Amino acid sequence: MSTSRLAGFKDLSVAQRRELVAAHAGADALSVFDPHSGLGLEQADHMIENVVGVLGVPLGVATNFTVNGRDVLVPMATEEPSVVAAASNAARIARVRGGFTTSSTDPIMQAQVQIVDVADPEAARLRLLEARQELIALADQQDPRLVEFGGGVRDLVVRLVDSRVQRYVVAHLVVDVRDAMGANAVNTMAEAIAERAAQIAGGRPLLRILTNKADLRLARARAVFDAESVGGAEVVADIVHAAALAEADPYRAATHNKGIMNGITAVVLATGNDTRAVEAGAHSHAIGPDGRYTALSRFEQDVDGNLVGTLELPMAVGLVGGATKVHPVAQRAVQVLGVSTAAELAEIITAVGLAQNFAAVRALATEGIQRGHMSLHARNVAVAAGATDAELAAVVARLVGDKAVRADHAEKVLGELRAEAGR
Repeated sequence: MSTSRLAGFKDLSVAQRRELVAAHAGADALSVFDPHSGLGLEQADHMIENVVGVLGVPLGVATNFTVNGRDVLVPMATEEPSVVAAASNAARIARVRGGFTTSSTDPIMQAQVQIVDVADPEAARLRLLEARQELIALADQQDPRLVEFGGGVRDLVVRLVDSRVQRYVVAHLVVDVRDAMGANAVNTMAEAIAERAAQIAGGRPLLRILTNKADLRLARARAVFDAESVGGAEVVADIVHAAALAEADPYRAATHNKGIMNGITAVVLATGNDTRAVEAGAHSHAIGPDGRYTALSRFEQDVDGNLVGTLELPMAVGLVGGATKVHPVAQRAVQVLGVSTAAELAEIITAVGLAQNFAAVRALATEGIQRGHMSLHARNVAVAAGATDAELAAVVARLVGDKAVRADHAEKVLGELRAEAGR
């Protein structure tokens, strides 16, 4: 790709946008983005149970992203107005200082085996650790293909968890899942070692399943937002204040993190990954060492007065298996991104989360969130009221101008415009 800086992209027709993205991603990349050519009923019936239809979600492309020196176009699936526009605008500002820099840990997932009714939990823990190599070998036998590609079990960890019922022995398999999300692989391994682990511990195996608290599989993103482009020193200072409240107050942190997930979930969904797993991992990671829910991101002012944003969170996404390999739109979304590894996908998703977060906090610290959001929301309200393409711009302008983006007002405005036109 030459550049992701596509000025005026929002003003083009859908056909023109598709043509431009296809020029970067390949001529065949966007054919399945047409609702009539995407996920069909037959394919859907093979993906989940009791299929009766397919629910469409708007798929947009965020522009302007530079991640580790590479320009990327980012497919985002979301029903919420302003998300794609906000991410694109934030990425444009980040470009001034080089865009986003990202990194990640190895793709490590964990599976838990709960062992109940153990008479001597402390000694059982040591017995399991003594059998570490045996249990690791047994687990690796379940997925020789993963081992062949350089993955497999890296460790066995045993924890004692006190509950209101009893003290449980919980064995963790620590597994490198390579380019997979990894749920199926680690669940299969946990099932395979459960009986033997319980026998060694002297108890009964109960749960054997992955944990979505993927705190060993982290993705990180940082960016410098030029102070002048942000709006000046006062705006930078106010963004730092707004972010500090999210760090200190769980009520603010919940909405702050929701803004991050607006961007993250949209890319996770577009690429056919598990949105619920990623969201669970993110929110569990937001609970700090003191047990308090806090902001996932941080914003600071550097020595030159620019705004520095950073984000680190679990990112369990994959490129092999699951809907990513079955859903035709997900396959093409990955093609548009131009990624070849799960780590690269995870890092771009995290960069989008940081961009989305910056855009939201900047709006809150300046004009307020409603002005930009409601301008875009007004389009949905106008369409719902029955405005045609020819009438849309005029109705939206009136709704925003009147500061009354409501269904009843849209119907009134539409009636007035049609009366003036003699219709």
